[in-house]
Amino acid sequence: MSDSDQNKELPSRDPAPAASTAPIMPKSAKEALKPERVPMPPVRSKSARSQIVIFFNFLMSLAVMATVIAVGLAYYALSAFNAPGPLETNTNFQVREGAGLAEISSMLERNNIVNDARIFRYVARTYLHDKTLKSGEYEIKAKASMKDVMELLQSGKSILYSVSFPEGLTTRQMFDRLLSDPVLEGELPAELPPEGSLRPDTYKFSRGTQRIEIVKQARAAQEKLVDEIWQRRDASLPIKDKTEFVTLASLVEKETGKADERPHVASVFINRLNKGMRLQSDPTIVYGLFGGAGKPADRPIYQSDLAKDTPYNTYIIKGLPPGPIAAPGKAALEAVANPWRTQDLYFVADGTGGHVFAATLEEHNANVKRWRKLEAAKGTSEDVAVDGQPAEEEPAQPAKKPKKK
Repeated sequence: MSDSDQNKELPSRDPAPAASTAPIMPKSAKEALKPERVPMPPVRSKSARSQIVIFFNFLMSLAVMATVIAVGLAYYALSAFNAPGPLETNTNFQVREGAGLAEISSMLERNNIVNDARIFRYVARTYLHDKTLKSGEYEIKAKASMKDVMELLQSGKSILYSVSFPEGLTTRQMFDRLLSDPVLEGELPAELPPEGSLRPDTYKFSRGTQRIEIVKQARAAQEKLVDEIWQRRDASLPIKDKTEFVTLASLVEKETGKADERPHVASVFINRLNKGMRLQSDPTIVYGLFGGAGKPADRPIYQSDLAKDTPYNTYIIKGLPPGPIAAPGKAALEAVANPWRTQDLYFVADGTGGHVFAATLEEHNANVKRWRKLEAAKGTSEDVAVDGQPAEEEPAQPAKKPKKK
């Protein structure tokens, strides 16, 4: 094979193809600066140019914008709802009975408790659903957020006030306390409830409570208490009904303020009733003379008072007085229902706030002498009666029952 033949059979090795077969023509500076012609955009289809499509695109744009705005407003409202409020110091806020959310919101803003009544109103409505804000007087803490305020008003935990009736008050004295209370409202019943029918206790109430409501509560509470204790009484008591039961308990209540003495004092009165002796209780003299208004603090009981004829003077009448002389508490009622079993028939003050008891007149006379010495040392006049049964009385004997034939 010749060299020429070999050259024909070998494949040619062409260089890499050029980017463009057209020759590169040099441009002048002026021609290089001229803008090139931009190709025309493709022609839109007829469907893209439809008015309906354009309208729906507009609506979609509006919806997106509205959503963005709503989300922004909701975020702002929730942030404001949870942010600390403008209140600088604790304050009381009253929600009247029957007030709606709109009215409460406006009042909160007016009292500078919330910054924006509209935010409180609309966000609170979202939280509350079908629940309501409750009436009452509330203590709003300084810097309380709208959410804090809403939760407090929803809870109903309003400010509670109280009026107290200590044991031993008369109905008239209880009514005086109700009348003088500046928070309670309304009138009291024109007719006083029976003496001893209102339970001594502390009664809590919110602003706007009517006075008559407290009276109803106290009367229902005392009736329930008396019924419960009466059911547990000693069956041997010389007491025929609940009226006598409360009457004797009122005497025990007024005779001593010491809890551990009440069953002992009750036993003395029970023993006297069983023996047919007069009870000779000083508090019955006071009630007979001054009634429900009570004895003036600076007015002692004189010896002459012991002989004054009143329906309540147990130094004159036999047995129990016609009704209670005060409101007995639970302890006094319990003491009468189940008194101590003693032989004591007398008691007199011991000078320390309590009493000393005696089963015989001789013992009692000695106790009375000691008491008179203590009073004489204080400069007490002899005209003032002794706090206890008089020394000169002998125990009466119970009436003999006729023998059965």
